[in-house]
Amino acid sequence: MSQEMLTKSLYDVMPGELLKVEQVTELEKYFEISLPEGMDLDYEPGQFVMVSVPGAGEAPISICSSPTKKGAFDLIVRKVGAVTGALHAMQAGDTVGIRGPFGRGFPVELLKGKDLLFVGGGCGNVPLHSLIAYVMDNRDDFGKVDILVGCKTSKDLFFTEEFDAWRSKPNVNVDCTVDQGSPEWDGKVGLITTLIPPVEVDPDKTYAIVVGPPIMYKFVVKEILDKKIPTSQIVVSLERHMKCGVGKCGHCQIEGYYCCQDGPVFIYDEIKHNKEAL
Repeated sequence: MSQEMLTKSLYDVMPGELLKVEQVTELEKYFEISLPEGMDLDYEPGQFVMVSVPGAGEAPISICSSPTKKGAFDLIVRKVGAVTGALHAMQAGDTVGIRGPFGRGFPVELLKGKDLLFVGGGCGNVPLHSLIAYVMDNRDDFGKVDILVGCKTSKDLFFTEEFDAWRSKPNVNVDCTVDQGSPEWDGKVGLITTLIPPVEVDPDKTYAIVVGPPIMYKFVVKEILDKKIPTSQIVVSLERHMKCGVGKCGHCQIEGYYCCQDGPVFIYDEIKHNKEAL
């Protein structure tokens, strides 16, 4: 087998150097990672990588940067277990293993020329950011953009430093809410669903992209359907426990779909009758 074929193997682990490590919330850290010269991740918005730490194991992590970023890619990692705990203990200059990218990303070509309604809840704002950043970097390719962001508290918000830059783009609206108010928060308080009714949409040309915790989908999709947006124009990204990334272990199976390969991004039409999916 040639070296070129080995490099393209799903099981090949590439060494990734941590260029930058920053604490962004109490539980999450930001990692900027570069691959060796000549190796390109070549990913799509919405895809994920398998990140490995020697002695700790491997975990699937969503990419949060846009493919338009060259020379490195970004991850935001929540500390929840052995692998993510080991990642949080690492510093700039350390090396991790990278495998991928994996999964079906957002349908970028389908979205071009359309109005976009982004709805992100909690950690769902991480994979959603990859597509938002791509759209901002290719602003002329898309119509009106509405970005709705929700989190439990203001301390759990991501990417707030980019909100003003997004708003400065033509025909882009950004709105944000938190479930629980606090003295230091002077923004809106309420569930993410409260942000949807005021948004004006043309249902014939609007695609809604929804990413968040499983409990959020039922209520957010209902609000979107009330806007007369067809189920064929609703895009979701699902969270599942993925172990291998290549459809072998079966941990992420949902009634015939493997989330790591058939997803994590789905058109709502594909899964709206799947009781295990939503």
